[in-house]
Amino acid sequence: MSAIVSLHSFRGGTGKSNISANVAAQLATMGKRVGVIDTDIQSPGIHVLFGLDGDRINRSLNDYLWGHCAIEETAYDVSSKISSASELPKGAKLFLIPSSIRAGEITRVLREGYDVGLLNEGFRALIEKLALDYLIIDTHPGLNEETLLSIAISDILFIILRPDQQDFQGTAVTVDVARKLEVPNVFLIVNKALSSYDFAGLRGTVEGAYGTPVAAILPLSEDVARLQSADIFSVRFPDHPVSAELRGVAQLIHSLE
Repeated sequence: MSAIVSLHSFRGGTGKSNISANVAAQLATMGKRVGVIDTDIQSPGIHVLFGLDGDRINRSLNDYLWGHCAIEETAYDVSSKISSASELPKGAKLFLIPSSIRAGEITRVLREGYDVGLLNEGFRALIEKLALDYLIIDTHPGLNEETLLSIAISDILFIILRPDQQDFQGTAVTVDVARKLEVPNVFLIVNKALSSYDFAGLRGTVEGAYGTPVAAILPLSEDVARLQSADIFSVRFPDHPVSAELRGVAQLIHSLE
């Protein structure tokens, strides 16, 4: 049975795209067929983690939204990005559906908008046409029509926040929205926590504040920053503590099947 998994944050800069890419990669290493779609159309970026530059993206989510092609035609098989480091189990695949990085396409979205209803149709088509076990949605930060749709149709939602006062209030709003939309499974991921923090105490504080379980606490890591989004961190450094936390998120998703 397929599942839609959204990763969302109320504010930008939380590391959402990086976490999305890593969780998708970890699910693929578990033998799953996984698609990850960049719906942050105004400021796309997840393609960088998979080694795709703008010149290599011939078809994007934008082309589907403008009616130029079927959405499955915008999917790039990026399985080799992770199988070079560890052989994928038989049948496993990882697909990326990027948004366009071209300035004209981004400007058009900002100027004209798009039919958000097409996203729902596209998500379902990707699952069917690519025979996906999981579709990972890397959402646009904040709450707008697109993110509300992504949240509403999600089987699993991860809300990412930093231990920062500005993130705390926005996360409370997002959790409340997810409850009203009756998302079946909602979790928090705390990212960029200082190593000096008491992680067990932080987990208890966050879970108590939002009444929502914390799936992972990712430490602020110079190793992650040093990679500069040039690769999938958990694939490049599988024994790193951050990678262990990311694998735990993938295992949690798998356990909810």
